[in-house]
Formats: sequence, C-alpha cells, structure tokens
Amino acid sequence: MNQASSVSVSASSNGSRIRVAVICSSWHQDIVHQARDALLAEFERGGLPSSRVDLLDVPGAFEIPLLARKLARSRRYDAIIACGLVVNGGIYRHEFVSSAVIDGLMRVQLDTEVPVLSAVLTPRDFHEHEDHLRFFREHFVKKGTEVARACLDTIACHRQFDNVPA
Repeated sequence: MNQASSVSVSASSNGSRIRVAVICSSWHQDIVHQARDALLAEFERGGLPSSRVDLLDVPGAFEIPLLARKLARSRRYDAIIACGLVVNGGIYRHEFVSSAVIDGLMRVQLDTEVPVLSAVLTPRDFHEHEDHLRFFREHFVKKGTEVARACLDTIACHRQFDNVPA
C-alpha cells in the first residue's frame, strides 16, 4: 500500500453507491480502532460518507476471514477491509494465526471477486510498554489512511473492468 496509485478515484461522484465493510479484531482494540477511525476520516475526505461504511468487530484476527467471506458472498459490498493486530506472544501461534488470516483474506477475494484489503499487522516484536503502544497507535493511523486510499483506488479500478464488454 505504500506504492503510488495510477488509478484516480473520486468517491464523491460515486460515494452514494459505494458500500464498504470494515471488520476489526477486538484484541488490542485501542490500537486497532486507530486504523478504523483513520480510514473513516480518509473516506470522508475522499467523499465516501461514513453512512456507506459498515463497521463490525470480531473477537480476534482469526475470526476475520470467515466474516469477510459471508459479507463478500452477500454481494452488498464493493470492498471489505480487515483491521487487526496479531502479536508475537513467544510461541508458534503468532505465525500460524498471521498466515491463516492473510491467506484466508486472499482466498475470500479470489473466490468472490470482492476486493478484500488488509490492515492486519503482524509485528515481530510487540511489548505492552508505553513506547510500543504509542508507536503502534500512531502506525495504525497511518495504515488506516493508506488502506482507505487503496480501497477507493481498487474499487475504481475494478469498476473500469466491470464496464468492459466480454
């Protein structure tokens, strides 16, 4: 998401028709919701009102892909965004959960053709001291802004191809 986009989008012209779902994991919610709040602000700046964004919370990141699949299959959404923080607790579970979530999200979008974007971060090192908490809160603001821009660009890109005759 750090690359410059070649697709120009103005949600204000299509904002009334675009609908996005945002799924957030509840673990480290104070950090994860920084991304949610930042993406909502970026959508508003881009002309997509918050009334067109459905916000959902799940217990943990592991639960995100199944809900994303159900939402994508509903065909109500132009895109789905996942937000979460999978931390390394010093056991193998961190890597397992990270892989399962990211692979699951990719599978959802490939199976349903509904774009699924990820702001699920999986840092190698995370400790619950003030420096890390502050760093990740700030970092999730940045990632929320980036994923919102990527979402609007992705929707615009797909709409270009949806209108091309087969």
